[in-house]
Amino acid sequence: MKKNQFLFLFFLVLASGALIFNSCKKDEDPVDLSLSSLTASDIDLNGATSPSNIPVQPVIKATFNVNIDPATVTPSSVSLMQDYDAANIPVTIDVLNNVITITPNQALGSGTLYKLNMTAAIKSTDAKPLSNIDRTFTTAGTFSPAGMIAHWTFEDNANDVVGSYNPSANGIVDITYVAGRNSSAGKAAKFNGTTSIIEIPNGDQLINTHDFTLSFWVKTNSEGIEHGHFVMGLGAFFGLQFEIFGGYDGAKFAFQYEMGDGTTAAEDMWFPSEATDASNGGWQGWDYAKSLTIEQMTAKLKDNWLHVTYIYEATSKKGTLYYDGEKMKSFDFNLWPEEDIKRTAVGLKYGGQTPDVVNELAFGFVHSRAGTMWDSEPWGGYDFPDANHFKGQLDDIKVFHKAITPTEVQLMYASEKP
Repeated sequence: MKKNQFLFLFFLVLASGALIFNSCKKDEDPVDLSLSSLTASDIDLNGATSPSNIPVQPVIKATFNVNIDPATVTPSSVSLMQDYDAANIPVTIDVLNNVITITPNQALGSGTLYKLNMTAAIKSTDAKPLSNIDRTFTTAGTFSPAGMIAHWTFEDNANDVVGSYNPSANGIVDITYVAGRNSSAGKAAKFNGTTSIIEIPNGDQLINTHDFTLSFWVKTNSEGIEHGHFVMGLGAFFGLQFEIFGGYDGAKFAFQYEMGDGTTAAEDMWFPSEATDASNGGWQGWDYAKSLTIEQMTAKLKDNWLHVTYIYEATSKKGTLYYDGEKMKSFDFNLWPEEDIKRTAVGLKYGGQTPDVVNELAFGFVHSRAGTMWDSEPWGGYDFPDANHFKGQLDDIKVFHKAITPTEVQLMYASEKP
């Protein structure tokens, strides 16, 4: 009997020792930290190929095999980078048990490659480090920089697809939607050259900003037209206007700018053929002008798709015009005469506090129908069929409250060109 009791106690001690040994071994050898899945808005980022259809407002979720120590998950251990300029994208990072959620603080650019990195600084709650992880993805669509506040694509309507700048209920007149410059661009808005117009309320909100970019595609139709084209306008020069000259030998922007004393003043970005700058007889404030022959200018402006971009950068006080991704002309308010108020310009600002114009952005004319400016002029009154109504097509009109970079202009053109 005593022998049996001894054996029982002996085996009990052995079993307890094994349990203690195994428990100690478990404490000494925690499970390695590894990635179980990685998705962006439920699209797999962990596959053999980098996805190219990620939404511009993705929620990225990294799921691991064990719980994560939240203190190790920081902006230095988790980063999202924009590939073309290596810009670091600000993100919000949350940790819940074994899941890290990464959310960009603003919409990403479309058609853009991004790189996600998670470093070995990330550790499990057992202090096991992560093996470094690098993944790439491309957002859906053609390239556009982040930060658009308005975008009209004209896919069978004239609504703003990123903001709320939609036409008023009766603000679309004689517009049709036709095939655009290529299949990926979809449709474009077609203007008949006599009555077509689209009117967007609260246009001042689009241009009341220090830094500004306007980009669009335009194709004139010269058939039966013997006048210029008022392509678009917000109270004409009280806000903005873009017109193509009747001879297709040039075009111009006009914008209203805010001065340092709070007043506003208009300034033209005039770009004719054989343009000059301050170095070869042009105005002292024009610091660059590409000289195109009449034939070269006509080839751009007459019956062909043209990508137009205008940028104003408030810190440098410079305005720059691009055609088809190439710099055409620029000015610098710092080069104006010393006594000129425009040396104090701080940005763009709508200045249409006048009964002559109404606070509506018009596509297809220099101002909206409610404005009375130039009503009696045969070239400027909307009710005159032979006035400078725009005839042709418009597409992908984009507004940014920032000055996009030359690289972004070129990438946008290359991504969207016919």
